[in-house]
Amino acid sequence: MYQYKAVEQAMRKNGGFATLSYLYAHATRIPGCNWGTKTPFASIRRIVQDHDELFFKIKPGLWGLSSEKEKVFTSLGIDAVTESPKNITFDHSYYQGLAVQLGNFRGYQTYIPNQDQNKPFLGGKLWDVSTLHEFPDFTYENMIQRARTIDAIWFNERRLPHAYFEIEHSTDIYNSLLKFVEFQDFRIEFFIVADALRESEYASKIRQSAFKPLESHLHFLDYEKLSSLHDKYAQVAVTQAGLNL
Repeated sequence: MYQYKAVEQAMRKNGGFATLSYLYAHATRIPGCNWGTKTPFASIRRIVQDHDELFFKIKPGLWGLSSEKEKVFTSLGIDAVTESPKNITFDHSYYQGLAVQLGNFRGYQTYIPNQDQNKPFLGGKLWDVSTLHEFPDFTYENMIQRARTIDAIWFNERRLPHAYFEIEHSTDIYNSLLKFVEFQDFRIEFFIVADALRESEYASKIRQSAFKPLESHLHFLDYEKLSSLHDKYAQVAVTQAGLNL
């Protein structure tokens, strides 16, 4: 079997769409396909990028079957209008899910706010990919209530927060930065995840003196960079799982 057929078959089994991490774990195990390379993950990326008659890019790190585009859009709850309300809702949940999965790949415990846990994520729910379903009581109650609203959190093995992620697709970055300031006394890395076009907006806001205490712990992640990190650590996770590639 040709390698591109294995990718197509794996994607079809997943409903006509798949993240690269899913393809790394499943396309390489399709019976009858010999990858014959030390870099099967690079081969998979090249296949989905080069065979545009078979595959189309939905979002960074997410691909679909061109022959099932309408079905895929319906299944994911999105449409062809880029900034439609449905697409904005999908984008927010999608990047939340990537942030959580990235934390899982890196060995952290992960949390999604209660109000978001039932939101869809690639055929399932965000609840399915987070590992903590009860919020750790790591500090004072008023601060815990504030932390519960963060879009995605990574906790270390002592159940102390390691990283906060706020997904800013269309909302005000300033409000998220104000949330982060309240936790300046903790050793937390703070991430604003947004479109690359918003980085200049982010840069102008963090120059304000109120955010000076966070200076060395504040980070901007655009969607492509988040997807790239997700891809990188997915490869490590799949390899460590001992799959026969």
